[in-house]
Amino acid sequence: MKFTKMQGLGNDYVYVNGFQENIENPSQLAKIISDRHFGIGSDGLILINPSKVADFEMEMYNADGSRSEMCGNGIRCVGKYVYDHGLTTKEHISVETLAGIKYLDLTIQDHKAVMITVNMGSPELRSKFIPVNVEAEEVISYPIIVADKEYKMTCVSMGNPHAVVYVPDVKEIDLEKVGPAFESHPCFPNRVNTEFVRVVDRQTVEMRVWERGSGETLACGTGACAVAVSCILNGYTDNLVTVKLLGGDLKIKWDQRENLVYMTGPAETVFEGIF
Repeated sequence: MKFTKMQGLGNDYVYVNGFQENIENPSQLAKIISDRHFGIGSDGLILINPSKVADFEMEMYNADGSRSEMCGNGIRCVGKYVYDHGLTTKEHISVETLAGIKYLDLTIQDHKAVMITVNMGSPELRSKFIPVNVEAEEVISYPIIVADKEYKMTCVSMGNPHAVVYVPDVKEIDLEKVGPAFESHPCFPNRVNTEFVRVVDRQTVEMRVWERGSGETLACGTGACAVAVSCILNGYTDNLVTVKLLGGDLKIKWDQRENLVYMTGPAETVFEGIF
């Protein structure tokens, strides 16, 4: 099996060309190749497949083998892959995901895609569709007890569920303890990705993320979008936000008139090989 290791702000995946390769059990393969000691090492597996409704399909699996609806950093790398490998010559492409069709604009330098803007679609704020098991119709600054501590969470789906909480210092969070406690909390029937956020100013925030099925990652694109939406809903920032992640920065804009979220960030190829 030929593969390409790619990363967006350190959120790394193994990419396989589904036009050429036939993967019988991608869930099991994701667990094997994601192991950083005995496999290739990644946050998961992404297959780039033909699509009947878009230019390409992104089929994504987490490091634990579970299927995921969407990944912002992952889909930027899909855009780079298909352009750099000659699967398309278009600079505006559509990608089918379990969270719907996403639209990408590619910035090209020296015949390579280097920066990608993704129309991430509309944020879902209705609790039953995120989903979150609470009585409120929307979950904005809503109290939750996790690991014997009360947090105020704002929940957003960007195709996958996110719980955003605000903390004085993201470096002080014991993520290995509180991350799994959030992920498996009974409030979240499909588990949840959790973002821990410090607001720097009206245009800037810092975040760390615990991703369901993968643990702490260096970046999460859908999480950064959820954070920006949460910050705007809570009145902490303007509608264009720089989200500082462990792996680098993402620019997130929530166009509230059209109710669309746009994410801009880099994508890079790490290496290619045969597994």
